[in-house]
Amino acid sequence: MKKVLITGANKSIGFETARQLLHKGYYVYLGSRDLQNGSDAVEKLKAEGLNNVEAVQIDVSKQQSVDEARNEIGKKTDVLDVLINNAGINGGRPQTALTATIDQFNRVYETNVFGVVRVTQAFIDLLQKAPEPRIVNVSSSQGSLTFASDPTSIYYNYKGAVYQSSKSALNMYTVALAYELRDTPFKVNSVDPGFTKTDFNEHRGTGTVEEAGTRVVKYAVIGDDGPTGKYFSEELNPETGEIPW
Repeated sequence: MKKVLITGANKSIGFETARQLLHKGYYVYLGSRDLQNGSDAVEKLKAEGLNNVEAVQIDVSKQQSVDEARNEIGKKTDVLDVLINNAGINGGRPQTALTATIDQFNRVYETNVFGVVRVTQAFIDLLQKAPEPRIVNVSSSQGSLTFASDPTSIYYNYKGAVYQSSKSALNMYTVALAYELRDTPFKVNSVDPGFTKTDFNEHRGTGTVEEAGTRVVKYAVIGDDGPTGKYFSEELNPETGEIPW
């Protein structure tokens, strides 16, 4: 049975991603910053008959928490097949380039960028033992420099200097990571789940968590002939999914 760790999985897109992977026969380590919230999410899944899941406390913004999660999971398995770096924060509004505070940047980058680095580096040894390891970094099309600078883009007028730049940085980390792992079985990609209706955006989104989860899962389960080092948004490119950085 393949095993997956999903950060920020106690609600919204992360929770739905866990549900869909459980249906596909994966064992899910459901990462949650608050263990009680994670345990509550696990009970919801078990009530649906999805039993191969357990909650793991992990606050990606704190190195000690990440290390403790690695130790806990390492006691239960020698192999991790999939890592989904889903945990993220938006940083609140407004986020103008001239008024956003350094504290705002620090808080968002601590989770959206440094958190991904922490978790990836902590779990890379378990992933390297898997025959077909996969890493999915949950990004956003708003991190695309191409779209952000294109007046014809549908989201051109939606600017957030903090959140958007954090996702651009995450994308560059994806590129660098995929490059370093290019001669291995790893597949590493950035995936935009789409503008999804969740509390992350005060339910202003237009997509469903089911759609978003499907998009993330697709790249978590790709085969050996699948892409790596790519950036996908099926919301903006329904044909091939790939979008420009």
